[in-house]
Amino acid sequence: MKFETIQVASNARIGTITFNRPDKLNAINRTLMAEVTQALSAFNDDSEILAIVVNGNGRAFSAGFDMKESSERGTPDLAQWGNILKADFDFIMQFWDSPKPTIAAVHGYCLAGAFELALACDVTIAAQGTRFGEPEVRFGSGIIAMLLPWVAGPKAAKELLLTGTDDVDAERALALGIVNNVVESGKQLEEAYRIAGAMAAAAPLSVQMTKRAINRSYDVMGLRSALFEGLNTDILIEATGGPERAEFNHIRKEQGLKAALKWRDERFA
Repeated sequence: MKFETIQVASNARIGTITFNRPDKLNAINRTLMAEVTQALSAFNDDSEILAIVVNGNGRAFSAGFDMKESSERGTPDLAQWGNILKADFDFIMQFWDSPKPTIAAVHGYCLAGAFELALACDVTIAAQGTRFGEPEVRFGSGIIAMLLPWVAGPKAAKELLLTGTDDVDAERALALGIVNNVVESGKQLEEAYRIAGAMAAAAPLSVQMTKRAINRSYDVMGLRSALFEGLNTDILIEATGGPERAEFNHIRKEQGLKAALKWRDERFA
């Protein structure tokens, strides 16, 4: 398989998906979504692959969904937002739903949709210096996959999501249970492979059935229903907009994305 926005490799029963838009901080666009889905599906179907690692080239794991691409959509209506965000939701949750263990090796920035993707993976390894967060509420947007309350608890989720902070460091992420291990910068992929190798060396059926049982326990507690409720809320937020969104979009259209992000961040300086 040849791809435009990702690199794919397999070795020692481990499949690797690498985001490869380093000049865009690996922002997640529709092409990357389609290519990741194709690669992950192939790994899921390959009996020789027993664990899957996802990481990013360049300065960041990923800064989240591509805001430039989003701005080119115009003004979607409620039904169109539903289709867009359901596709985003499915993209994130395929890592949770993969029958095989998924491990995220993150560095640099791990923000917004990419943060949710890392939460959806079974294990997350962070390099020192990684910054986490979801700034959506700062410019009138919402959360696609509301996984954070299930991973870090409601207190932490409310603090992080209601302030829209995007500068949670790796050490605090570790304390909150958002990541499993923090390692020296540049060592995150090595650590991810170490854990993936241990999982791949175990009995495949036992590993996959145990992952399924853990996920099923969360479904019994209502995770899937809660996530769908969160998604429906996000659809309403995106379709309704608001003065902050209108101003953000106006600045983005007239002066560019960097100016819009500067306006967003200066309001919270």
